[in-house]
Amino acid sequence: MRHDASVVVDRGRYQDAVTPWEQEAWRDAALGWAERGLAAHGLRETGQRSVRLRPWSVLVRMPVEGHSAVWFKANPPASAFEAALAPALAHWVPEHVLQPLAVDVDHGWSLLPDGGDLFRDVLNRGPADPRAWEEPLRQYARMQLALVTYAEEIERLGVPGARTTALPGVFDQVVAKVVAQPVATPVARPVAEVVGRTVGQVTAENSVLRPDDLTRLRELRPRLVDWCAELAGMGIADSLDHADLHDGQFFNPEPGRFTFFDWGDAAVSHPFCSFLVPARRARELYGPEVLPRLRDAYLEPWTGDGRTTAELRRAVTLAGRLGAIGRAGSWGRLFSRASDAADATNTTGAAESAKWLLELFSEPPI
Repeated sequence: MRHDASVVVDRGRYQDAVTPWEQEAWRDAALGWAERGLAAHGLRETGQRSVRLRPWSVLVRMPVEGHSAVWFKANPPASAFEAALAPALAHWVPEHVLQPLAVDVDHGWSLLPDGGDLFRDVLNRGPADPRAWEEPLRQYARMQLALVTYAEEIERLGVPGARTTALPGVFDQVVAKVVAQPVATPVARPVAEVVGRTVGQVTAENSVLRPDDLTRLRELRPRLVDWCAELAGMGIADSLDHADLHDGQFFNPEPGRFTFFDWGDAAVSHPFCSFLVPARRARELYGPEVLPRLRDAYLEPWTGDGRTTAELRRAVTLAGRLGAIGRAGSWGRLFSRASDAADATNTTGAAESAKWLLELFSEPPI
């Protein structure tokens, strides 16, 4: 079969991560499925494949005649919902996302067309212009508004729920998972012994969270509950939160048009949590002075329903802090394999989760 040909494999900084790609039977099944998907659309593969292996996905670029490429993506069990979510989004908000060529929901496999230029690449080709972020943020917000009515259906597809009122419980679960993850050779307590307890009931033995960090998180929890209650009281309905919306997560195939992809970190949560990642990225690129304008561009579609500008800005400030819980949770989900001793990949996930939990102490980007 075609997939026996040589390929270029990129493992990034996860050289020791174990993925299904190492299994010949899995490669035969997955790439055979992708080949049949190409054939069903009359596409003929040409050129050398390239493979990108990460703990959270296997991604294969398959050059095709008459097109730049088609992409095969395999998600791990924790984000396998993406195979079901992608065609649903293409049905509900087709102007904002890619239309998959094929999906296998049971395996978490997707076959996706090329989306054109990444927004990051477009930015790199031109002079620094923070205003370039305004229109994609508006379009993303419009998509979230359109998806409010589908929030329950999105959860039924397997997308994690992190509703505004439920975020304190999500916070507890994430902290417990981080504490339960060993970072050295001694055996750690089983996850079942700590999951479900509150922050005040777990300890930081063998954890990437130091004891004083855990104390600070325990002391922060009442304030976090208040933030969630205030945010929920503003009446902005939960929707789809991408949770990792940086400049490499959407395409800019032509001027004024943007399509969003890579939903493996997504959750149903307060929509404004999504502003955290692009705000941080824009601040890195241009400085904090650009953020008020980008915030207001994102909030523009949310005006109306009697909400004032001041209320919306307050909401995005609260969600900008609480969005760190979603980021911590996604790292925990995707690096959740149990082990008796510390696993390098799992330790990375625990460290990233802990880093995002500690971001709760920082003022949000804006």
